[in-house]
Amino acid sequence: MSKGRILITGGAGFIGSHVAHELLERGYRVRALDTLISQVHPSSASPTYLAPDVELSVGDVRDPHAVRRALIDVDRVIHLAARVGVGQSMYEIGEYVSVNSLGTATLLQALLDRPVEQIVVASSMSVYGEGMYTDADGRPAVAPERNREQLAAQHWEPRGAEGRALTPVPTPETKPPSLASIYALNKFEQERSTLLFGQAYEIPTVALRFFNVYGPNQALSNPYTGVLAIFASRLLNDKPPMIFEDGRQRRDFVSVSDVATACALVLEHTELASEVINVGSGTSVSVSEIARRLARILGKDIEPEVTGECRLGDIRHCFADVGKARTLLGFEPAVCLEDGMRELAEWLEGQVADDLVDRARAELRQRGLTV
Repeated sequence: MSKGRILITGGAGFIGSHVAHELLERGYRVRALDTLISQVHPSSASPTYLAPDVELSVGDVRDPHAVRRALIDVDRVIHLAARVGVGQSMYEIGEYVSVNSLGTATLLQALLDRPVEQIVVASSMSVYGEGMYTDADGRPAVAPERNREQLAAQHWEPRGAEGRALTPVPTPETKPPSLASIYALNKFEQERSTLLFGQAYEIPTVALRFFNVYGPNQALSNPYTGVLAIFASRLLNDKPPMIFEDGRQRRDFVSVSDVATACALVLEHTELASEVINVGSGTSVSVSEIARRLARILGKDIEPEVTGECRLGDIRHCFADVGKARTLLGFEPAVCLEDGMRELAEWLEGQVADDLVDRARAELRQRGLTV
């Protein structure tokens, strides 16, 4: 017996396709609303990796008619549709604000006439800016944003009061937002507007802050997608992964299958309302180390290229405290990094990637967005 119909906006994308598969396995019916943007989907046809039982509705989340049509007979909504990428958001500002902010507003407007039982919205670790730190005395400390002068001098590490060193620690949901890019601002607006809507209309609503998601089906030819897919694109073309700063910045890489599980778990907890929850692995690794691990697993004897450049809007360290997800959802990251990367490597066999990283890097440099 079906548990109801779920609409996934952006449901034909990387994360959306995995969420759809997970929900089908759990007995839900799934409809996906997706515009099949060419930067993610080189072909306008339904992606081959999308489960055949998914009802695909091709349309733009900014189109009120497409959204209202997609909401017919829907019980709950998982809102994933978004333009993704810190660097690109800083020069395609109108497009990012339009898709991410107007698209969310269009969905919420449509939900006034077609209310649902529950909403889940995808937020991002980018809303934190710098992650959480402690000072030399072990006390929690919020790192100031790094300015252009500091980055130009290649002083990569954030400093606390009187220039004292800070130590990165897992970032909890209580850490205040620090919006360092247009994309981060967009994601925070998506998160807050959806939660406000849920509060006003008494619809249980949860925002999931995804950390660095990786896994099969990621768009390898999109130079603004996740860092592991970008590195894979370079390595498949026998080119070195390019790393900003000194490569020692630390991130939390979470398997897309764990992200899909987290989304499904929220649907089982309809008592949760107005909650913001991290979804990560709860561990961290340096960007240089992740590049070397991927090269090794792919059998490529290629060292990463550490550029010494920095993109404006990038942060130094951020990795997840997943204690709240454990407590409220019973979520436990199941895929360790080594296993997840091996799964990614298996999928990469036979994949073809157009390496557009050099072009994207040149675009950022031309616009003065690198230091």
